[in-house]
Amino acid sequence: MGSRVATIIMHLPASEARLLRVGELAKAVGKSVRAIHLYEELGLLQPVSRTAGGFRLFRADAVDRINWITKLQAIGFSLTEIQGFVREFEGADSGRTAAARVREVFQDKLRQIRNSLAQLQVIENDLVEALEYLESCQHCAPSFRPHECRSCDHHGHQPGEAPELFAGLSATVVQGAAGAAAPAGEPGLVELGRARPEADRDPGDEESN
Repeated sequence: MGSRVATIIMHLPASEARLLRVGELAKAVGKSVRAIHLYEELGLLQPVSRTAGGFRLFRADAVDRINWITKLQAIGFSLTEIQGFVREFEGADSGRTAAARVREVFQDKLRQIRNSLAQLQVIENDLVEALEYLESCQHCAPSFRPHECRSCDHHGHQPGEAPELFAGLSATVVQGAAGAAAPAGEPGLVELGRARPEADRDPGDEESN
């Protein structure tokens, strides 16, 4: 990324050396121009001047600032939280107070991440257990119906010993209901397995001054 920024800077007029236009900055960090404007609106990024044509100009260190914002988002901070974080830091009465607050925020986020990792580990174990159980189901005779999975005793399975993820599903199957469609508004198996779209993405690619 540093070489891309250097290339952009080399092609700027001498009077604007080491400054990036908004479109150039967006390209250097892989963001949309609209995202750069949003960072400005939130007070997370500030242009240092404008060209004669009215284009915003940013110092090269704006790249580092945006990368920092992106990293905080990856950790789990929303842009609004980052905005408050920055304001609180800048408004602290001393560097010691500001650093103490940063430490507190980071410790809290670390606890949240560790809790999430612990929960994900449990989920991973449940999925592995279910998949191991379902492996032998590939050899099950097609004459058996879904409701019979509730009390399966084939291929080493024992009634009442199915993993929780599968037992909870098979226990809801009523004899004679095989093939019935999911009720309107309720997800089927395919929908349950699909990833949902990200809620916190950078804005689109509209460009302006």
